[in-house]
Order: sequence, then structure tokens, then C-alpha cells
Amino acid sequence: MLKRVLGYFAHNDQPVPDATRQLHDQGFATVQNAFDAAAVAALADEIDAVFDALPPDIRSEQRDPKQYESFRYEMLNRSPLCQQAVASPAILSVIEPLLGNDCHVIANTAWRNPAEPVAKAAQAWHIDAGPHVPRPPDTHWPDDIPYPVFAIGAHILLRDLTLDDGPTGAIPGSHRSGQFPPFEQLMDADLRYEGERCTPLLGRAGDVTLFVSDVWHRRMPASASTRGRFFLQVHYGRRDIAQRLRPTSETNGLSPEAIERAQTPREKTIVGLHPPYFYDS
Repeated sequence: MLKRVLGYFAHNDQPVPDATRQLHDQGFATVQNAFDAAAVAALADEIDAVFDALPPDIRSEQRDPKQYESFRYEMLNRSPLCQQAVASPAILSVIEPLLGNDCHVIANTAWRNPAEPVAKAAQAWHIDAGPHVPRPPDTHWPDDIPYPVFAIGAHILLRDLTLDDGPTGAIPGSHRSGQFPPFEQLMDADLRYEGERCTPLLGRAGDVTLFVSDVWHRRMPASASTRGRFFLQVHYGRRDIAQRLRPTSETNGLSPEAIERAQTPREKTIVGLHPPYFYDS
């Protein structure tokens, strides 16, 4: 656990919420009743209005444009209530001991998946970034050293999320592996890590499900009884991790002349012009 001392990170041995401890140990947790019914209704209405007013953001030519229909990016720029929600004390009190009390939002996307069944191979296993401490297979992290967490995803649920709806599933402890999910098992619904199987991250409207960016996760199948998914996704990162609310082609610290001089792919990335990928695509 972390605290700031004169601008530096230091070990924090003060008590932390149980959800913080579970995030560190298991890689995921749920904060129940973080938002009351009135707040959920108002937030849902404002997000629906953004979906109605703005077309999907097409950010990558590698992806089928239809895949962008279900979400809208940079929501805190588009909705005052979304900006208010990302600063919820119920969320910050859980994540700040892991990311620092100067952590910030690195991505903020609203998801509104339709009420349609999704097959067994709903989504490939993946991690959102990293692994941040990559290690050879079977190189275990010492139990007496806190595992560093660099980014955390949050789903602010605007509708009850059941197993029928195709929730996010995560494999306990996999964030500590130093590995990404094995390529030969990316669509394996029975993928395990050290014997642990997928845990569905379920909740009611107003709950917030949290997961460490390095944890192996995927969307699980949705049945014919699904009502669809509706949530505000917020990714939080340590202060020294760059924001991805917008692609670097739109938001950067470069002069027009510097951008023009960067011609090759590596000349572009070295000055900070990266192709959309984690969080911003």
C-alpha cells in the first residue's frame, strides 16, 4: 500500500478497506451501493443523451466500425455527471492506497451493450496493459512484498448485472503472474491460473466492480435472457501513467513543426505519437 511523502511513494502500513486488500490479493473487488438510485438514474439519463447526440468514435481502422456502436469515449468531457462520478469517494478510498492519492483518470468510456445473446467465445482473454512487472513463467512474486498496481479499471453499474448478461470475468491472482494470458488459450472458457477459474464480476445498479489492469479477464457469454449491459467504465492510473482519453494524434504536447518532422513509425512514437491501443481504441 502506498502513501506520498514529500512527493515520493512510501510504504503505507495504515488500515485500508477490505476491497483494497481484495484488489491487491485477488485482482478484483466490488464496492456495493457506491451510488444511490437517484444518482444512477440521473447518470444513466445523461449518458443516454450522449449516445443519442453523438456518433460512435471510430478510432482504429483495424476494428469493425460496428464494434464502436456500443460505447462512447472521454465521457468526463461530455457529461458533468460522469466527471462527478469518477471522483466518487467510495471509489477513491479503495484505489488510492494502491495507486496513490494523486492518481488520475486515464480513460473513461460508457458501455451500452444491446440485449443480445453472446456466444461461449464472447471475448478473448486479455489484460488491459502490461504486465507491468513481466517475469518468466513460474517465477512467483514473494508473498512478503506488496505487489505493485499501476492501473485499475472500474465499472460503475447503471443496470443490474447478472450471469445472463455476460459480465466481465476475472481469474483470481492472475495479475501477480507477470504474464499475459497464453495465446493458445485466448478463447478457452476454462482457462485457469494456478488452479483458479474465472470469477464473474456481478453487481446491482449502483455497485462498482473493480479490477487490476494486469488481471486476466474477458467478457463472459450472455444468454438469451440478457437485458444487455450498461455501465460507465473508468480506468485509473498512477500519476506517471499518461492519459488516453483521446488519441495522441489529437492530444499531445507537440508543436505542429515537430509533428511534421516525425515521419517514420519510430520517429512518431519517440515523440509521443502512438497508434491507438490500450484504453484509447
